[in-house]
Amino acid sequence: MKIDFNKSKDGLVPVIIQNNCTLQVLMLGYMNKEAFLKTQQEGKVTFFSRSKNRLWTKGEESGNFLLVNDIKVDCDNDTILIKTTPKGPTCHKGTTSCFAEETTKGFLYELENIISNRIDTNDEDSYTNKLFKRGINKVAQKVGEEAVELVIEAKDNNDELFINEAADLMYHYLVLLKAKNLSISDVESILKSRN
Repeated sequence: MKIDFNKSKDGLVPVIIQNNCTLQVLMLGYMNKEAFLKTQQEGKVTFFSRSKNRLWTKGEESGNFLLVNDIKVDCDNDTILIKTTPKGPTCHKGTTSCFAEETTKGFLYELENIISNRIDTNDEDSYTNKLFKRGINKVAQKVGEEAVELVIEAKDNNDELFINEAADLMYHYLVLLKAKNLSISDVESILKSRN
C-alpha cells in the first residue's frame, strides 16, 4: 500500500473512519507514517494528534477503541479510508459519530452480529439462542408465521402494526440465515447479480 505522506508539508494525510457494518462515517483524523504503521501492526486506529503533537490511539483513555477491519487508499494515494469495528461511541461527546449523525441505516448488519454473538456465546437467557437451539425446522416455521402475520397486517390500515410485523419477520429471517450459515451479504450478492 503506497501512501504519499510527502504531499503535505507536515507529512500528514487525512483518514476517514467508517463503521465496517453500517458504513456510517464516524470521524476524520490525520496520520503520519508512524501512526499508519502502528495502526497496521496493532489493529487499533492510531492518529497523529495535531493538538497533542504526538501519536494518539483512539480509545487510549476512554477504552472506545476503533478496531481495524480494512484499510484502503484513494486514487491519489493521499487519503486513507479505514473501516472499523468501534468499541463504544466514537465521538468524545458520547455520540456514535463525530458528525452527530445517529442513523438506523446499516443496523441490520449490527443486528446480524448481535444474533450471531448470542448464538455463538450460547447465551442461555437469549430468546435468539433458545430459538436457534430448537433447530432449523422451528426457526423456519417461525419465519413462516411472521410472514403470514405481515400479510394479514398489510390488508389493514394500521401502519404501526404492519411495521412491527415487518420487524418481527426481518429479525426471524436473520436467525434463519444464521441457522443456514449464510448472511445478509450473501443475499445482497444475489440481488446485485440480478440488477
